[in-house]
Amino acid sequence: MTHPHLPTTESVVAAIRAIADEQRLEVEVTDDIGADRTSRRTSSGVFAVVDPDGSLPHEAYVELGGSPSVTVRVYPEDDAQVTVDGVQFDDVPRDAVPAFLRSVYGGLAHVKGRFFPPGWWLVVPLPGDETYKELVLVGLTPWMSARVRSKRG
Repeated sequence: MTHPHLPTTESVVAAIRAIADEQRLEVEVTDDIGADRTSRRTSSGVFAVVDPDGSLPHEAYVELGGSPSVTVRVYPEDDAQVTVDGVQFDDVPRDAVPAFLRSVYGGLAHVKGRFFPPGWWLVVPLPGDETYKELVLVGLTPWMSARVRSKRG
């Protein structure tokens, strides 16, 4: 499915704020602006504020209150890292972040257990044919335990 295009970090943060308002969640945003402040800059020289093309990169870290614990780090490179109760989903396209959060808060996200290979997986389906899943490396939180869809074994 094609998600609405979010061309800037600010547009993603605005979409996250709208979802937080819908869900009545507190939101805290930390902005890092400039090549010397963002976390994944490899193309700029030391102490350079702008990229070689003259652009000013903008990265944001968003914490959402409530359960589950959710944080979103929006990178200038058109992707994001979404962490749900300690489970990191890397390389989520910037445009998919609102759908990802709606899936988590809308009850579509679930946990699947497998006997072999053993483990629990947090699965976040998005509208269309897009699904994100990551291995749960820590124990299941109460939120995750309430969303187990299949029994191990």
